[in-house]
Amino acid sequence: MTAFRTLSLAMLKGFVRDKVTLFFTFLFPLMFLVIFGLILRDVGADKTRIAVVGDGQVVSALRDSGVLELEQYDDVDAAVQKVKDGDLPAALIVRGQQLEVRFAQSDQVKSATVLGIVNGFVDKANVAATGQPPRFTFSAEKVEDASLKPIQFLTPGILSWGVAVSAVFGSALTLVSWRRKQVLRRIRLAPVSATSVLSSRLLVSTGVALVQGGIFVGIAMLPVFGLKLSGSWWLAIPLLLLGTISFFALGMLVGAFAKTEEAASAAANIVVLPMAFLSGTFFPVEQAPAWLQAVSKAFPLRHMNDGMLDVLVRGKGVEALAVPAAVLAGFALVVGFLASRVFKWEE
Repeated sequence: MTAFRTLSLAMLKGFVRDKVTLFFTFLFPLMFLVIFGLILRDVGADKTRIAVVGDGQVVSALRDSGVLELEQYDDVDAAVQKVKDGDLPAALIVRGQQLEVRFAQSDQVKSATVLGIVNGFVDKANVAATGQPPRFTFSAEKVEDASLKPIQFLTPGILSWGVAVSAVFGSALTLVSWRRKQVLRRIRLAPVSATSVLSSRLLVSTGVALVQGGIFVGIAMLPVFGLKLSGSWWLAIPLLLLGTISFFALGMLVGAFAKTEEAASAAANIVVLPMAFLSGTFFPVEQAPAWLQAVSKAFPLRHMNDGMLDVLVRGKGVEALAVPAAVLAGFALVVGFLASRVFKWEE
């Protein structure tokens, strides 16, 4: 225990005194959280704005519903010109009982949205004009809470990526640096077991991960971002620990083969950065092709992202940890075993 405590304290002091490591562990991932959070915080808040010429029952219903923002025009040519110029996706022209929509083909998403909404209100007005009750009824209800914001999807993914970067780089660079400086050789000659060396470094990595989690969640919960935790959010803690252990093992494997700190850093980047993009850290992986979604399930970061998202945002319970925890634990055991087999005390 004395050797373990001494090594842990030495590694913690080395970590705190290394300003570059502190930057890439805390500030670098936070930069992504702040930038994406500020850029995307108002996504989905703006309503689709269209031009309207004339008035009537349908226009009044559209205005009362608030699903579209109506910009009134007195001249048809002026309204259509706004659509041609690309300023508005569509123009609704009312001539008595006849309604006409002029839309921009170049903006197919918004045009289709406008056409669907207007068509629905016209159908509803036609049914009401007949004086007969509708034969079919339809209802819709959103799944997400009204306060749901992009920051609630960004925080779990970027936090998982930050933990992965810290664990991989921390273990890989420490191992390579200590081997090159013959610190490992001195430790081997001392009455210190390899278990004490590895467990002390792992203790520091898990402690850093918990601090990262606290800082990330705390900043994301500021009013400017508006993160709201739901359900059993505290279940993210064991997931953070399992993720740290998994990526620590990966860093040990990288450090076992790398000869220099530069080589270890390059190898860690090659492993972690593509994994982040393929695991849904910066964009929803559901938007990727089906084959790429299948490939991403082989990466531990994908499962860590999914688990963090489930317990922090979607309000799921302990059952949501079953698959991510199993994958991360299995990955840690397999990669940790491989790292132990190729571990070298000296160059």
